[in-house]
Amino acid sequence: MANVSSNSDILVVDMVGGLLTGAVAERLGGTGFVCNSYPGQAPSMDIVRIFNLSDEICKRIVRSSISDLLSQKESPQQNPKHDVGSVESQSNDQMCASVSMEEISHSSENGTSDLGAENNTFPALRACKAIKAGEKASQEIIDSWKENGFSSLIIAAPDSDTWTLVKDLLPLLSNSAPFAIYHQYLQPLATCMHNLQLEKMAIGLQITEPWLREYQVLPSRTHPFMQMSAFGGYILSGTKICSNC
Repeated sequence: MANVSSNSDILVVDMVGGLLTGAVAERLGGTGFVCNSYPGQAPSMDIVRIFNLSDEICKRIVRSSISDLLSQKESPQQNPKHDVGSVESQSNDQMCASVSMEEISHSSENGTSDLGAENNTFPALRACKAIKAGEKASQEIIDSWKENGFSSLIIAAPDSDTWTLVKDLLPLLSNSAPFAIYHQYLQPLATCMHNLQLEKMAIGLQITEPWLREYQVLPSRTHPFMQMSAFGGYILSGTKICSNC
């Protein structure tokens, strides 16, 4: 429904522990980007570690708060603090690099490169090179998304207001980009679908019900479980259009 394919930039609102983020990243296979956008202070990405993804895939998983994406969408010039912070971070990185080079040269001059020093230095270097999923999206990537838009949008946030999220995030998509929204109840998606039709923001809207039938398999007694749950939530899908046309 969301057309997740290679070299795509997927915007994800994952409030189910990171299950959706990990699945999208695995589907991309180390190409494109999956941006975990979240309300509040920190994203929900605990389950991503269980996927045991490769470094190539992990570096394609980035995060950015919804407020940051919306502020960047309005105007990057209105946020000089981001530029100052980036300059300060670059200067801090340069200072750290110079300090580390001075320490290395000082240790080599004094002849202190023994085995113990190597054991203390190499783990730190390895830790710096380790790739962790969910690093903050860089300014260049955000500017690219602001200019070109995301390839698709996937939302799984049962505890948040669906229409509020869609109203804010749908303009971040490129025209003709698909989207899929999950909710455990039908009414929030029906309200969202009605508002999208009124605002003329999307076409091809439909609400589907994913359903899984569980069987018990026994000799001569194979049939569906008598006490299985027939409730699996609902998915609203559609295609974003240019409302200014």
